[in-house]
Amino acid sequence: MDINKAFTILLGFEGGISNNPNDKGGLTKYGISKASYPDVDIANLTEEKAKDIYTTDYWEAAGCDLVKDELRYALFDTAVNMGVKEAIKLLQQACGAAIDGALGAETLGKSNTITIADYLLCRLLRYNAIMDANTSQIVFRKGWTSRVAAIYNMQKQGQV
Repeated sequence: MDINKAFTILLGFEGGISNNPNDKGGLTKYGISKASYPDVDIANLTEEKAKDIYTTDYWEAAGCDLVKDELRYALFDTAVNMGVKEAIKLLQQACGAAIDGALGAETLGKSNTITIADYLLCRLLRYNAIMDANTSQIVFRKGWTSRVAAIYNMQKQGQV
């Protein structure tokens, strides 16, 4: 798995433009939100520019090339959906490393002992905590859980 394949898969989840009033990101295109990128013209964002953002700010920042292949897309997708630090914290939770949001030697070593199922379960538990803390986010439950299931199934079929 590399960023080119990961970006292609991501577009299946994040393609198009949206402006859901319940989405804290506001205007969003290719999954890039105005809230996270206030200086980017979201309405006119190109696919190429979106890929550049994803490469630097998510794939590289989360250390996706450093984890075992089975976890690469799930880590990347979680970083996109929840933020890089949260994605790494979930990895640490899943593998039993100290939870600090930094991808260090302990996390990398211990992450070799877990499966994608271990990681995605932690992601689902985090979604539940988000919805428990803020019921307005329940509107995203079906999309969140469907996305996790799709990633798991794609990995099992050798697509990620």
